[in-house]
Amino acid sequence: MSNTALMPIPGQIDPVPVARDITPRADGRVDLLGLPKNRISELFAEAGLDARQAKLRAKQVFHWLYHRGVTEFEAMTDIAKTMRPWLAERFVIGRPEIIEAQHSTDGTRKWLLRTADGHDFEMVFIPDADRGTLCVSSQVGCTLNCRFCHTGTMRLVRNLTPGEIVGQVMLARDALGEWPKGRMDVPEEETVAEYTADGRLLTNIVMMGMGEPLYNFDNVRDALQLVMDGDGLGLSRRRITLSTSGVVPMMARAGEEIGVNLAVSLHAVSKEVRDEIVPINRKYGIEELLEACAAYPGASNARRITFEYVMLKDKNDSDEDARELVRLIKHFKLPAKVNLIPFNPWPGAPYECSTPERIRRFSEIVFEAGISAPVRTPRGRDIDAACGQLKTAAEKKSRAELDRLAEEKQAALG
Repeated sequence: MSNTALMPIPGQIDPVPVARDITPRADGRVDLLGLPKNRISELFAEAGLDARQAKLRAKQVFHWLYHRGVTEFEAMTDIAKTMRPWLAERFVIGRPEIIEAQHSTDGTRKWLLRTADGHDFEMVFIPDADRGTLCVSSQVGCTLNCRFCHTGTMRLVRNLTPGEIVGQVMLARDALGEWPKGRMDVPEEETVAEYTADGRLLTNIVMMGMGEPLYNFDNVRDALQLVMDGDGLGLSRRRITLSTSGVVPMMARAGEEIGVNLAVSLHAVSKEVRDEIVPINRKYGIEELLEACAAYPGASNARRITFEYVMLKDKNDSDEDARELVRLIKHFKLPAKVNLIPFNPWPGAPYECSTPERIRRFSEIVFEAGISAPVRTPRGRDIDAACGQLKTAAEKKSRAELDRLAEEKQAALG
């Protein structure tokens, strides 16, 4: 187990995540989703194939899995018919189970998903005129306890595996009916993959769903490497954003080993207020966080760091707060933009959203200083899919009701 898996973290509990890349299945088969080619090759060799055969079959399966999105070995037409049952007996290509799918009036979609060992989490797809963004979860629950965030009121259950993370992207592609076209005549020697992505609806990924991605660093890294792999899902790193609440010790590694865009959940400019609403600030303070942002590998005017800032009435929304935000960004010489997020209410929330007039004035002050500060339009509020609202319906509905819904869905599919 890596040292990062044992790193003490703030919150209701200090979990020690299970060191595994695959969730065990009751039927004993091994789920290949989320595994790189070399790991698939190792598993094939352990199951009895010689090294050369294991490597070739791994490349073939990898292509079918990620370029075509198939979930059955029988569909892999360039693999011998006699080999397909052998694979199906020992392996499976899974997906997180869909328990419930909701559509917002504004086009946003939210899915309640379940892991093979019975834990529930959510993902959200947000369509826009020029892009489609998938908000991906990294953990079941969360441990950061940010007071404005509904997800933060959940306990952390466990980290998601690479397969459960990349599986969210696969499910979205399934639901949108779009899979990249790629070469399926896999040669025995490595070649550069050919890949086209014309007209895709899913264009961007944000690691902003349930959980803190940098507290599940290894699995998030491994999943995103599959997403960015030209032989895998082939999405450009420029179209992927990882959001952190400020896990300072892991930020440099994220830049070096993942290299995607960085978003930081800032939400306040004073120690007193940020200590209250983003408790990790008590461990890694604002100045330490902004120093880590200044040192983030790859940050530049072309790849600016995004600061997320939720607008809370009479808490962090004054003119003075806006001016201090500008001062901090300029003091640390940060290539930055600010996303102003109207607070999305949930039952029992301790805060209210700032007024539209207050948000507009805050934005103007930041803009006037030469820093982009757009106001994010709330999306999916009617299905609790907006920023900060994700909290699995498992805590709103009984498990029996969720199981009944799943059975009805299965029956409808025949």
